[in-house]
Amino acid sequence: MGENQTQIKFILLGITDSPRAQTPLFVLFLLIYIVTLMGNVGIITLVRVSPSLHTPMYFFLTHFAFIDICYSTVISPRMLADLLSEDKTISFTACMMQYLILVFLFQLSGITECFLLAAMAYDRYVAICLPLLYPLVMSPKCCFQLVTGSYLMGLTNGVGQTISMSTLSFCSSSTIDLFFCDISPLISLSTSDTTLSHIILTTAASLLGVSSSLVVLLSYVAIIPTILSINSAEGKRKAFSTCTSHLVTVSIFYGASFFMYLFPSSHSSRGADKWAVVLYTMVTPMLNPLIYSLRNKEVKEALRRLLKIK
Repeated sequence: MGENQTQIKFILLGITDSPRAQTPLFVLFLLIYIVTLMGNVGIITLVRVSPSLHTPMYFFLTHFAFIDICYSTVISPRMLADLLSEDKTISFTACMMQYLILVFLFQLSGITECFLLAAMAYDRYVAICLPLLYPLVMSPKCCFQLVTGSYLMGLTNGVGQTISMSTLSFCSSSTIDLFFCDISPLISLSTSDTTLSHIILTTAASLLGVSSSLVVLLSYVAIIPTILSINSAEGKRKAFSTCTSHLVTVSIFYGASFFMYLFPSSHSSRGADKWAVVLYTMVTPMLNPLIYSLRNKEVKEALRRLLKIK
């Protein structure tokens, strides 16, 4: 990167260029962010203080909630500030710093969340398909290893994306049609050879994202026939109820992520891309604790006990 690049400025176009929409969107996304923090902190606290929730599934859920907090926090504050500011420019240095801080954590938390979803799917597979072996297979050591592996995968991806970004050069001020300095628009604006960056970005999305989703898919390929083979209707209902929250979360997260990173964008689809980013960086982290609390009898029962004790 040349010294003259410090004079370059980027313009973050944000979600919309309509002045009238700025304040309503600020209020909306501020409420979403507050609900996200309260919901996920609440889930973590409830699981920690409720002995009935000290199981592998809820152990994964607390880390999932923590990642959701990170996921939303590394994006929301800057977007909220830009919605109230008339100056949408960001210096080259500030953009690179935002990338190093925000996008590194964003990539770390994103891939970690993929593998946590895979770990939760594996947990449901063992619980439903191998119930007698569940205490042995899903031991505390195994759960710790699965969570640690998820964070390591996220860390590997974050380091790779940061290294690829350090090889890019820019020669003029440009606009970024997004609300933060993401790697995809920065690659498209770079004047240097972006082959390595494209390879790293595509490989990370394909290998890490697809491999984790494959674990989820294979788990449910085994789970569904097992549930269908249960004789009693009540047994089937209970088995399905333990999976529905996870399935809803998986569908929202992977659907938005694959739409954003695995399908090429055109000028006409950039608006849809922005809302896909909003969906999995802000809306999904807000919905996850609601999904797991409203559709889960164990969580609702633990909350009732806690409120009764207090």
